[in-house]
Amino acid sequence: MHLEGKKVILAVSGSIAAYKTPHLVRLLVKAGASVRVIMTPSAGNFVSPLSLATVSRNPVYSNVNDGASWNNHVDLGRWADVLLVAPCSANTLSKLANGICDNLLTAVYLSAMCPVVIAPAMDEDMWLHPATHSNLNRIRSYGNIIIPVGHGELASGLVGAGRMAEPEEIIDFLSEFFVARSRRALSGVKAVVTAGPTYERLDPVRFIGNFSTGKMGIALAEALAEQGASVTLVLGPTHLGSYHPNITLKRVENSDEMYREADLAFADAEIGILSAAVADFRPETVAENKIKKGSDTLSLSLIRTKDILAALGAKKKAGQYLAGFALETENELVNARKKLESKNADMIVLNSLNDEGAGFGHDTNKVTLLTASGVSKTLPMLTKKEVAQAIINHILEERYVEKIV
Repeated sequence: MHLEGKKVILAVSGSIAAYKTPHLVRLLVKAGASVRVIMTPSAGNFVSPLSLATVSRNPVYSNVNDGASWNNHVDLGRWADVLLVAPCSANTLSKLANGICDNLLTAVYLSAMCPVVIAPAMDEDMWLHPATHSNLNRIRSYGNIIIPVGHGELASGLVGAGRMAEPEEIIDFLSEFFVARSRRALSGVKAVVTAGPTYERLDPVRFIGNFSTGKMGIALAEALAEQGASVTLVLGPTHLGSYHPNITLKRVENSDEMYREADLAFADAEIGILSAAVADFRPETVAENKIKKGSDTLSLSLIRTKDILAALGAKKKAGQYLAGFALETENELVNARKKLESKNADMIVLNSLNDEGAGFGHDTNKVTLLTASGVSKTLPMLTKKEVAQAIINHILEERYVEKIV
C-alpha cells in the first residue's frame, strides 16, 4: 500500500452503497491514512455517523453549521491529499458537475485544492442515462478522476452496471493513483501555455479577433498538469477554461496583456508552449465612443502587435524549452521552418486550415511537429487531447527522456 501518511476526506452521499463505507474507512486507516468523513443529510439514512466516527477515529461532519460551531469547508478542502466521493449518487454527481452548493459535501468539493476521486453508485438505468454521462464528461473535464463502476446485483434487484467499486478495489485504485503521481515525469516543473484568441479593440463594442476557442491550448495545459507540472495557462477571450488543480488560470483580452502574463510566467518556467492565436495587428488608436456609420467605407490604421514567441525566444535561457504554433494556408512546411529558426524556438507545431476537421473550433486536429533538432513528424487526425499528449510526449523524449504512461 502507498497510503501511509495520506490525508483522505471520504465524502459519503445518499446511496444504498453507503453501507460499505465503514469497511472502506477501516481499510484506509489500516493502510496508514488519516481519514475525515463528511456526509450528506440523506447519507445518514443508509449508514450511521457514529459507525463512521468510530472507525475513522474522527468526528463526522454533515452540516456546515452543527448548532455549536461552524465546520469550515475551506479548511477541510485544503487539508486533504485526496477527496474521495464514495458512494457518489446520481444526484450528487449532478450537483458536482454543475457547481450546485447546497450541503457540506458540495461546499468542500468546490473548496478542494487536492485531487478529487469519485466512485459512482446508482442503478443501471440511471448509470446509462445520457444526463449521467454528460455529468461524467463534465466532471472529467474539471480534472476529477472516476473509479469505474462494477457489474452485478443492484438495489433494484436487477443485474447490471452501476455498483460502486468494492472497498478493496477503491483502496487499490487510490494506492496506484498515489504511486503514479509520485512517478510523474514533470513533478516540480513549471510551465506556461498560451491559448485562445486575442481581441484588439476598435472602440468600446468592436474588436479585431479570430475564431480560436482555446481548445488546443487547454488540452496542452491539462496534459502538462497530468504529468505533475505546475502550469500557468494564459487564456484569451473564450467561454472555456480548466479547473485542474495544477493549473493557474490567467484570463486576458488583448495581445499586450497576453505578452505580459506569458513573459512573467516564462521567467522561471522550464517549458513554454505558445498555442494562442495572437492578433498580428491592432488598431493604432482606439475610439473612446462607438464608431458611427459616416460613409460607405472605413479606413483603419493598424500597427504590429508584440511577437510573443520571438520575444520569449530571445530571452530563452539554457534548460528552457519553447514551442510555438504556426497556422498556415500555403507553403506550410517552408513557412513553419522559417518560424522555427527566426523565433529561436525548440519546436513548431504546424496547423493547416486545408485539413478538414483541423484548426479552430474543432475537437480534432492534424499537426506536424518540427523541431530544432531536425525532427519532422506528421500526426494523423486525432482528438486535441491526443494531439496534446503527443506533443508533451515528444518534449519529454527530447528533454526528459521519459514518456507519458
